[in-house]
Amino acid sequence: MRTIVWFLYFWGYLIAVLPKIHHAKKLTRSGKIEERDALVSQAVQKWSRRLLRLAGVKVAVHGLENIPTGACVFVSNHQGLFDIPTLLGYLDQPHGLIAKKEADKIPMIRTWMRYLGCIFLDRENARSAMESLREGVALLQKGYSITIFPEGTRSRGEEMGEFKSGAFKMAEKAQVPLVPVRISGTYLVMEANHMWIKPARVTLTVLPPISTAGLSREERKGLGAAVREKIAAAAGTHM
Repeated sequence: MRTIVWFLYFWGYLIAVLPKIHHAKKLTRSGKIEERDALVSQAVQKWSRRLLRLAGVKVAVHGLENIPTGACVFVSNHQGLFDIPTLLGYLDQPHGLIAKKEADKIPMIRTWMRYLGCIFLDRENARSAMESLREGVALLQKGYSITIFPEGTRSRGEEMGEFKSGAFKMAEKAQVPLVPVRISGTYLVMEANHMWIKPARVTLTVLPPISTAGLSREERKGLGAAVREKIAAAAGTHM
């Protein structure tokens, strides 16, 4: 029953806030971008937190003081589908995500994602991937932060996969810091229950930022492994 109610609310909220989407479009056409961004951030954060509460998820957040002023690339491990509402609901304010191209085909959701600054990535197309990289750099240079899951797919547990390099190249080119983020427990909400929603405790830990300015060639080469190690080392720190 919880799962059915959750999905009804998921789509019901998107329908209820359609007037806000129309308002966001008007603000965009009028050039009132800051006002539009504030509207979108507030709506997305409220929706994300309500989705978590409805699922019975209790989130413990640590290290928000580590988030730097200005744009950055949040690098997070990826345990389950509930990583996204956790990050959008509690990671300071909502930020764009690097998402699979399939997400751009979902009605209503894609519109919010575009206004949030999400980038839709086609991993099978090298030219498209390069264009997504350039798009991400441009957003960062405009002052928008981006969240990326360098594993590329859900681990469905506490173990992490290997990190792909796109997040680090984006941060290097835009000369913004990387902020490692550790998520623990989100897979217990759905993935551990054959995709039925059950209550769980989730921990979100933000680690100190890592500068990407002035790195040597060897440091750039080992950046992914270094960030992965920091995120892995944070496991269980605040459980």
